[in-house]
Amino acid sequence: MIKHVAFGAAVLVAGAIAWAAADSPAKEAAMKTAELRLNLRSQKLVKNAEGYNVWQAETAAATFQAHETALVLCDVWDKHWSRGANERLAKLLPRMNEVVRTLREQGVLIVHAPSDTMKYYEGTPGRQRVLDAPKVEPPANLPHADPPQPIDASDGGSDTGDPGGSPWRREHPAIEVDPARDAVSDSGRDLYNLYRQRGIKNILIMGVHTNMCVLGRSFAIKQMVRWGFNVALVRDLTDTMYNPAKPPYVAHDEGTRLVVEYIEKFWCPTAASDDLVKGAAK
Repeated sequence: MIKHVAFGAAVLVAGAIAWAAADSPAKEAAMKTAELRLNLRSQKLVKNAEGYNVWQAETAAATFQAHETALVLCDVWDKHWSRGANERLAKLLPRMNEVVRTLREQGVLIVHAPSDTMKYYEGTPGRQRVLDAPKVEPPANLPHADPPQPIDASDGGSDTGDPGGSPWRREHPAIEVDPARDAVSDSGRDLYNLYRQRGIKNILIMGVHTNMCVLGRSFAIKQMVRWGFNVALVRDLTDTMYNPAKPPYVAHDEGTRLVVEYIEKFWCPTAASDDLVKGAAK
């Protein structure tokens, strides 16, 4: 069930004025009426005709107001310690940037969240935009079950046998950053301030890695769900850290599919990037 966070009218108005300052009146008006038309997929436990419990995929049409929506790019780093992770991300980057461009022009807030690289962005407009947002207290976490994941990534999850490390220094340069509109942060607490200022109710998230950062970062799925936002994962623009030598002993892509379905069952629905590129409307 999609729920909306209730925000005060004063916060919504103030946020909209601040957000639109850099745009022409005509463009501002268009962005305020833009909509994202999504087909949100979730998994529901039902009894089949023979009375057995089965998981069933269900798709529901949803409309998000673009100016009430943020797109978060989780840990789309310039370099990962795993060769396999780098190679799979490289295949996703062109489509990711296409989605970023399309949604930005619709009025969606683009949030670049490459964790542990904020020093690189010190003094930039996108970074300062987050830090300048008025401080507000987030709500208490909503109770939420957190079942075990379906894959074992206890070995770090690399399928190419690489040593660990932290080689990332910034977001991948293939993702364009608009200094006039975008936000940069790896703090869920700071982003909550910005979301309140802008009247953000809906959060779309893509990036890596689904079973780790996309679920667990302070700005990512679990925390945003617990704060009551409408959250959806972009399921075809994400990847897992999973080694097929670990349970459940399946191919890497199958491991990713299992995690996506786990999220659909227990955390939030998912959308396809086609919805975001083709489904935006004015």
